[in-house]
Amino acid sequence: MMAQAKRLAASILGAGVLLALGGCATPPLRGSGDLGVVIERASGSVQVVENSRMQTLARVGGLGDLSHASLVYSRDARYVYVFGRDGGISKVDILAGKLVARVLQAGNSIGGAISSDGRIIAAQNYQPGGVKLFDADTLALLADIPALDGHGQPSKVVGLADLPGNRFAFSLFEAGEIWVLDASQPRTPQLDKYRNVGRNPYDGLASSDGRYYIAGLYGEDGLALLDTWQPEQGVRRILDGYGQGQDKQPVYKMPHLRGWALAGNYAFLPAIGHHAVLVADNRSWQEAARVPVYGQPVFVMAEPSGRRVWVNFAFPHNDTVQVIDVPTMQVIKTLKPGRGILHMEFTARGDAVWLSSRDDDKLVVIDTRSFQTLRELPAANPSGIFFSWRASRMGM
Repeated sequence: MMAQAKRLAASILGAGVLLALGGCATPPLRGSGDLGVVIERASGSVQVVENSRMQTLARVGGLGDLSHASLVYSRDARYVYVFGRDGGISKVDILAGKLVARVLQAGNSIGGAISSDGRIIAAQNYQPGGVKLFDADTLALLADIPALDGHGQPSKVVGLADLPGNRFAFSLFEAGEIWVLDASQPRTPQLDKYRNVGRNPYDGLASSDGRYYIAGLYGEDGLALLDTWQPEQGVRRILDGYGQGQDKQPVYKMPHLRGWALAGNYAFLPAIGHHAVLVADNRSWQEAARVPVYGQPVFVMAEPSGRRVWVNFAFPHNDTVQVIDVPTMQVIKTLKPGRGILHMEFTARGDAVWLSSRDDDKLVVIDTRSFQTLRELPAANPSGIFFSWRASRMGM
């Protein structure tokens, strides 16, 4: 009888626990590998979306000024760190769909990166210029690195990118410099500085293997390249004078080098102030071709296969997307999926591309094989789209 009573009590207790769990509003158990996050500029919020079912799972607000925002993923792809224009860093749990931490660390900021070991968040700042390092778990400040040139004058920091070995590379806009920061000891980081790289570097990127850091130059036609495997060679110019003899058009939106395309032996890069995509041989970094396009490119992005490159454009051509065939270097498709197409993001294996249509308040999902629209989802003034495959890639 005693044994039966104990079994009955255990059964009742177990049923009570199950009922209690059933009453909790906990999200269903899922992994993060099929998820993504979309910036909603107007509402200071992000959407959590799912690739396979092409649906919205959650919306998280209270993230501040997202008029120019980007994010990076934690190593396990559970958390995203959203960098807002107001200098805020917001840590969002995309599985629970909630904000878990937020710090306001600068007056004007445009992005950041995460270290190769996932322990350090780096923020790049306009005001005050410089880079700050934070603990990825707690967002506690670890180091503050002012961006001062050789004369002690401050600069805006742009083009921050992660490199192997817990290093970061970034550019100083006014100073015309590239710095490499070693954050192996994050409270006492070390710096290597490369001066006189060109006028007004406005953005930068790291190659997917972390070897090359490239800064685009706003003040002149050309790019600055640092080979991090051979840093003693310093910074050299590539695609120098690409617009020589041509009239540069007014620049309505700065192109983003972070959305460059590496396909086969070629790198595809946007030309500032010109209706062209520049093609460089990524072995010699000499110009191999240039592809005339519909407007001034903003993002130039390769499908994961590398077979085709997709391009979107600045105003007044920002209702258009073009597709370049890599073997022929020709535009093979022109699409008009919506007004204000600001950002593009491919699914991990490239079966679809998601586009943000800011002026139509929607997301557009397009099949990359047929170019047919698969789905449209409502979104409040959407901009950046970031899928969780980025968690395992450098330079993202």
